[in-house]
Amino acid sequence: MDDHLRSDHLRTDRIRAGSLVLRPWLPGDLAVLLDAYRDPAIQAGSRAPVEDEEAAARWLRAQDEGRAAGLRHSFAVVDPSLGDGPVGNVVLVHPVPGSGSGSAEVGYWTAAHARGRGIAPQALEALTHWAFTAFAGDGLVRLDLLHQVDNDASCRVAEKAGYGFAELLPAHPPWPLDGHRHERRAD
Repeated sequence: MDDHLRSDHLRTDRIRAGSLVLRPWLPGDLAVLLDAYRDPAIQAGSRAPVEDEEAAARWLRAQDEGRAAGLRHSFAVVDPSLGDGPVGNVVLVHPVPGSGSGSAEVGYWTAAHARGRGIAPQALEALTHWAFTAFAGDGLVRLDLLHQVDNDASCRVAEKAGYGFAELLPAHPPWPLDGHRHERRAD
């Protein structure tokens, strides 16, 4: 597949994971995004807080621009049993293609009303499979999941999605606490 076709495909990918659908974020998701970011747990884990409609619109644009640049592939996680709107987010932050690093970072969040249903590990597993398939030709061999040490739920999600604990990371702004790095390697 040539780079142009591959790029267009990566911009529009939708991923099915059991009953979940992972799709690009849409402008119509603004209210759902704003509501999700009112949750203190999501705020605490965010590097880009969303405090008002203007910030939510910027966040949505940043996801689209990141996808267009091939550096950030953010997916709205939709669980049809909970409605039509997103209940979470999974993201692959990929270094500049051709950089030779062989690694990328993943992240996720789940809206408060959707937690405890296994959505995060299922969505993360689907993103992981997609990433290793979509970027195998770029040499992607490792995915990292980072979180603060006090986030026990993220440790459980990482383990359920096959991300083993790799190392303790010292606190570094914007994170006030030490962190964990979990990793998963391509099969």
